[in-house]
Amino acid sequence: MKPKFKLFISIIVSGLIVQSCSLLDPKSKGKGVNVFTLQQDIELGAKVAAEIDQNTKEYPLLDSVKYKDVYTYLYKVRDNILNSGKVDYKDEFKWRLRVIKNDSVMNAFCTPGGYIYIYTGILKFLDSEDQFAGVLGHEIGHADMRHSTRQMTTQYGLQFLMDALAGDLAALKQITGSLIGLKFSRSHESEADKRSVLYLCSLEYNADAGAGFFEKIQALGGAKQPEFLSTHPDPGNRITDFKNTKTTMGCQGTKDFKKEYKLMVARLPK
Repeated sequence: MKPKFKLFISIIVSGLIVQSCSLLDPKSKGKGVNVFTLQQDIELGAKVAAEIDQNTKEYPLLDSVKYKDVYTYLYKVRDNILNSGKVDYKDEFKWRLRVIKNDSVMNAFCTPGGYIYIYTGILKFLDSEDQFAGVLGHEIGHADMRHSTRQMTTQYGLQFLMDALAGDLAALKQITGSLIGLKFSRSHESEADKRSVLYLCSLEYNADAGAGFFEKIQALGGAKQPEFLSTHPDPGNRITDFKNTKTTMGCQGTKDFKKEYKLMVARLPK
């Protein structure tokens, strides 16, 4: 087959996939190329979550019964975001939340389908509930924009993904494994930041509170910044973008709920 004809066929196939995904999932409009269906996001997320939950050595999860008060508080913040009316897949995704006991990691992540994981390190690093809501909104934004499977579509190529989706177990296992620790593109990080402001805009919180994390990171200096930030947009630019997005959207919230947040942090394991 001639190269130009191959390219032509590839463009047609890709277009059909995008078109079919849009028809199956009208909420996918404006969310980029993605060969995965919404149901496959949900199934992949469940598989990744199962692997994490079983790997107690690498991911020691806080017991939800022993730390009931902590989970109740965190779920309250999650519900505030989900009830903002701006989360596209509020009803479709799981939005289950788990805390990983590791004070040395200042991070959080969310799998496809909305399985949210938060390290104690970032919970103790943040100062207030609105800052946590900003970080949580960012992670929810990644899942809501379907960034993981969009990234996988770009990373693996059409043929590999078609094999996996057709039932190739080896290919499917490789995809599932790589979803843990997947690094998002800078554009995806920026999209998630904007989603964070969007979700918080109608709530009592400072809508740009997600910038608080990066303001604290900047104060640490470059040598002490988390390694994962090396692949992210510049923290200074992100702070500016958070604040500009809040202004553009006309968000009015001002509450930080510092006292309540510190009481929750005090209940975390030492």
